Order: sequence, then structure tokens, then C-alpha cells
Amino acid sequence: MNPSAYFSQTYAEARDKFLAAALSVQSHPHPLTGMHGEALAMDVARFGAADARSLLIVSSACHGVEGFCGSGVQLALLADPEFHRQAEAAGVALLYIHAINPWGFSWWRRWTHENVDLNRNFQDFSDLSKLPENPGYDQLARALVPDSWPSPAADDELYAYLDEHGQPAIQRAVSGGQYTHPDGLFYGGNAPTWSNLTLRAVLHEHASRCERLGWIDLHTALGPCGHGERIAHARRDDSAGLARARAWWGDDVTSLYEEGCVSAELAGNMWHLAYEACPQAEYTGIGLEYGTVPSEEVLWALRGDQWLSNQSEVDESTRNAIRRRMRNAFYVDTDVWKKQIVEQALDAARQAVSGLSSR
Repeated sequence: MNPSAYFSQTYAEARDKFLAAALSVQSHPHPLTGMHGEALAMDVARFGAADARSLLIVSSACHGVEGFCGSGVQLALLADPEFHRQAEAAGVALLYIHAINPWGFSWWRRWTHENVDLNRNFQDFSDLSKLPENPGYDQLARALVPDSWPSPAADDELYAYLDEHGQPAIQRAVSGGQYTHPDGLFYGGNAPTWSNLTLRAVLHEHASRCERLGWIDLHTALGPCGHGERIAHARRDDSAGLARARAWWGDDVTSLYEEGCVSAELAGNMWHLAYEACPQAEYTGIGLEYGTVPSEEVLWALRGDQWLSNQSEVDESTRNAIRRRMRNAFYVDTDVWKKQIVEQALDAARQAVSGLSSR
């Protein structure tokens, strides 16, 4: 099949395709409805024995709008009988988690309905005073999400910070995660979100008995267009996990804690849950990060989207333009891009199954 057939134009279309392809699905309904009034859910499909010693998770839409890519990858995997035969022969169970953040997927937003970046939300919130500080973001907060949009003066402030501190510093300040500006970008929240709590329940049910756990989490918008960087989702102190990731997926696997990664070091990563919820398992994971458009365009799309979210009244033309810019920043709707995405994802998934079955 043409790889483009696995991709969708709306969350509802993506969900319908997933439900039809997976056949047996466990759905966790979201409390809100989508852009078109449709029901939302985190949908889970498992293939393989409940007591399988090895489990591979493939997840989409941690960052809502990135689900256009992630769902397409999941549907391509579901349609690949050879991949499923490989997993079955190796004794590896497969767990597809579709639309971890279904609200963001439907509404073309990166954040959850709580305006939280889910990949900054996995923190200990028992003492809010101990949450990580981000003075760089504090300095740039008003420039990142100005009172009016567009705002050339705010843009100039960001360029001045870049000139003074350099690209790595501004990337850390902007995207590393912040916990003091709830109406800003990359906000980590002050409590676990719905997606956080629901994902915990899914992992408790499906990943609390396996001995080996692999996890491919699908993302977009960093790096060269169409290239899928494999970023190790391993803690700084988990050198063995990083080594396994490179043994499975290649020496070009990058780390958040080493130079050369397209991502800054982040606070409150979602994949920390693998260590917390599945302590019995030897865990090995990556984020498969596909490039879309230049990083400045991604940031400007996010800024406009957050400005829109903070407004009570915006004309429909402006609203639609901002939303379309968001989707275009995180989803390249071309046959060439989709083919690149599917080929790299199938390769990574097969490598993960081989890694899980090699012990």
C-alpha cells in the first residue's frame, strides 16, 4: 500500500483507522470532546500473550498534533504481517498506544487540555517548591507569548537573547520545561494530567510483568525534514540502557545528556514512567524524532498558537491561519515525507524486536 494511505487529515479519521486495523482495542475515554465534537480516547491494542517476557510499546501523540505522524506509523506497523510474525516468533508482545494526548491531537495543539506539555509533566508534585526552575524562560516569557500577535518587538527580544547566549542556551530556556507560567510554552503543570494518570494505568496493566521492555515513542518537529533521529530515552545514570539502545538501533543513537542531540535536556520526561511503573523490567527506549520545518518556524507556530489560546475573542480567519500553521509545523503532508517516516519506523520497530529477542 502507498504509505500515504496510513496517514489522516483529522484525529477522528486517524482513530477510526486505528480501531478498524487493530480490531480488539481497549479505550480510555477522555473527559472532553474534540474539535468537531467527536469522542476522544487513549486507545490501546495488544498483540501477544499477557505474560510475555518481552514487550514492545509503540506510542503516538504524546504531543497531540504530532499524532498525525505517529498514528500513521502505527497503522503502517499494524498493516505489516511480516513484522507481526517476527514479533510472534520471537515471543515479543506488541502494545500500540494510540493518541496518548487525544485532545491535543484533535485540536492541533502540542499541549494537553490543561495547557501542559505532557513530556514535562512526569514530576513529583508533592512539594511544588522543589520543581525545577528555569530562569531563562522566566526572562523570555513575555517575549515568547506576547500580548499581541504578531509582535516584531518580541521577536527582536528573542533574537537578542540568541545573539548574547547562543543557540543551545535559548533552546534550553525555551523548551527545557518550566513550571511557573501556566499560560506559556512547555509548561510542565502543577499536578499529573489526565494523560499522565491514564498512561500510568495502561502501563500498570500491560507492562508490570514483563522482564524486558522496549519503547518507541514517536515525535516530530526537530531536525532535518524527513530524518528520524533516534534519541535514547534513558536516564543520565543508566549507561547500560544507553548502550542497549545503541546496540539495538545503531551507534548514531543520540542522548539528551550528550552534545549532538537535536533536543535540549528536558525536565519531567514521559519515559521516566518506564522506570517508575515497570521496575521489574530491563527497559530500553528511544524517541523517534522526525524533522519537519526549520526550528524557528516551529517556535513561531507554537508562539502564535499559545497567544491564540490566551485570547477570548479572535476572528475566524486569524484563528484558522494560526491553527493551520501549527499543523504544518508538526506534520508534512506530502507523499515523500510520509514514505520516509514509514520506512524508518518499520526499520526501528524490527530492530527493537530483534533486540528484545536476543537475550
